[in-house]
This record gives sequence, structure tokens and C-alpha cells, in this order.
Amino acid sequence: MITAHPSLLRELVERCETLRRRLAGDNSAETARRLEDAAYTLCVITATRQLDTALFVARQQMAEAMRQEQPLRQ
Repeated sequence: MITAHPSLLRELVERCETLRRRLAGDNSAETARRLEDAAYTLCVITATRQLDTALFVARQQMAEAMRQEQPLRQ
């Protein structure tokens, strides 16, 4: 399975989380549109359909990438 680069995943996860918090505070149409765009992109990249699922999958993929970069030492 092809996965996105961890830095792209991290950027999108952070953007979605930031926009969610902002939307809860200001409830503006612009913030809602930006969150929708970021969520759509993250869903496409993670092959999911809902933001919460996409966030979960993205975090799993980032964790797996970190494990592969730093093999366990014996």
C-alpha cells in the first residue's frame, strides 16, 4: 500500500486539528470551508471517508514510519 510522506500527514493532521478548534470558537463560513478542504485532502490521502477515521489512520501511518526509521537496538 502506498502511503503519504509522514511530513505531509503531520501537516494535514495539525491543520485539521487547528481548524476544528478555530471553528468551535468562531463558527465562520471561511473556517468551515478550510476545514472541509483539509479534511477532504486527508481523507483522500488515507483512503477514508470521515475525518475522525482519516486522523486515526494518518497517526497510525506516522507512527509506523517512525518505527521503520528507528530500528530497535539490542
